[in-house]
Amino acid sequence: MIQFEHVCKRYGKTTILENLSFTIPDGQFVVLIGPSGCGKTTTMKMINRLLEPDGGKVLIDGKDAASMDKVELRRHIGYVIQQIGLFPNMTVAQNICVVPRLLKYDKERCDQIVHDLLEMVEMPYEKYAGKYPNELSGGQQQRIGVLRALAASPPVVLMDEPFGALDPMTREVLQDEVKKLQQKLNKTIVFVTHDMGEALKLADTILFMNGGRIEQMASPEKMLENPASDLVRSFLGKHAPGGAVSAKIETFMRPNAYRVRKDRGVLECAEMMARNSVDTLLVTDEADHYLGVVTIRGIKLWGKGLPNIETLIVQTPHTARIGDEAKESVDYLLESGDDYVVVLNANDTIAGIVTKTSVAKSVATTLWGDER
Repeated sequence: MIQFEHVCKRYGKTTILENLSFTIPDGQFVVLIGPSGCGKTTTMKMINRLLEPDGGKVLIDGKDAASMDKVELRRHIGYVIQQIGLFPNMTVAQNICVVPRLLKYDKERCDQIVHDLLEMVEMPYEKYAGKYPNELSGGQQQRIGVLRALAASPPVVLMDEPFGALDPMTREVLQDEVKKLQQKLNKTIVFVTHDMGEALKLADTILFMNGGRIEQMASPEKMLENPASDLVRSFLGKHAPGGAVSAKIETFMRPNAYRVRKDRGVLECAEMMARNSVDTLLVTDEADHYLGVVTIRGIKLWGKGLPNIETLIVQTPHTARIGDEAKESVDYLLESGDDYVVVLNANDTIAGIVTKTSVAKSVATTLWGDER
């Protein structure tokens, strides 16, 4: 359990935190959010004593953090930041086991930790354990950063905007993975973000800060139902009831979708699908105009011996354009068996996709009601 009791922090005459008091129970996923300069990162850094309070106490399991040895405290609190900070001269396995080695774990135990954690994020040990950070994608590097924070099985993990530098698709995948890991391992996670959509997706409790104070602390559902102030309501934006009566399709669009040119090889496209865990690629011509999609099923059935994917392209039954009202496409997703809608720019190039995971049925119901 983490407790803040009347915590204050000042820099000169500027107050950063003022009389901050709250409790985080064990096993909770708590997200700190608020406008820039509200004190959310400062609050998080109080937990592992990267910053010290000028007044009040931070208690961990009932013990004043100020009385604990800083080094020992930090070895038992995982920490993930946006910049990742992997050691470039160390392999994936060595990076993951930095803290376990400091804690004198033997080699066999370290190897088992690496095996187990890589398996949890579907990065096979044999393929990835010996790689160096510069051989990994940005998303893979951030996965290793998360695993490193979990390697010594700390009860608490701090995450400071860990996915802010990633593309939207990778970010969404990592959000899902972190939430699954937290639930499986029963960790207490304190997560800083400026993205309310991310907060609503991940949090058991959202702690909304403003001016060094708590504006509202509530579950996502309670915050959506009853925002405590106009500021909270503005952050909720389209997520709040009545927040986007005439939402445009781009409100729900993921701008980055996996795409290939029609002249790409069949095996190359199959490998790309496997690498990115998708079963469909969007296909364009030489001028980047959208032509349709190629699927892993089509490749398996008809791709053998073909020089490229052009003859495997199939048309999607529904597309949308930037500026369209979202309702038609959302209704289509909810009522059809399709998983996505391709969104096009005015010149027929690809703007992005809208997926079932990016638009929940409950959000659609809230925005437009049941017209049937």
